[in-house]
Amino acid sequence: MPENFFGFKTEFIKYDAIEFCNKLSEQEGLNSCYSIDGANITCDFSANGYRLPTEAEWEYAARSGGRDDRKWSGINSESEIGDYCWYYLNSGDKVHPVGTKQPNGLRIYDMSGNVWEWCWDLYASDYYSNSPSDNPKGPASGSNRVIRGGGWCNHSGYCRTANRDYYNPSLSGNGVLGFRLTRSQ
Repeated sequence: MPENFFGFKTEFIKYDAIEFCNKLSEQEGLNSCYSIDGANITCDFSANGYRLPTEAEWEYAARSGGRDDRKWSGINSESEIGDYCWYYLNSGDKVHPVGTKQPNGLRIYDMSGNVWEWCWDLYASDYYSNSPSDNPKGPASGSNRVIRGGGWCNHSGYCRTANRDYYNPSLSGNGVLGFRLTRSQ
């Protein structure tokens, strides 16, 4: 699993997020993870630069290190969700600054609610249940990318750590999509 998670939530589209990862990596003297050739983007997971987490990495982090007893990031009880998550009942219909709710067990903020987060993986409805058990990197083909975490406009069920959805990476999401960076050292 990645050693560092950095929480950046913003309104970039997925391709912008990937370019941001490369630019930040270059700025810090790290090796870029992504090779971009038009719409063909590949990831070198052995590079030490910034990248989007895989869906498996995202869920591992959201579940406080893979704990099965975390329905939402940091908690298992819906009665406490307002302390950890911005969702439709408490958001006031808007995105909030990162870190204004309680962190999960790994001290990571806003993995449930606030904005959906891009993951590296392409989306296939049957891949998740049939994926390799050792750090899968997603299916080889597909036109949409996985998003996780739920957002400020969603019911608590959409903010669960096991919930997954997808979105076209060329669309912005109108204030409900963001991203989180990770890197291997």
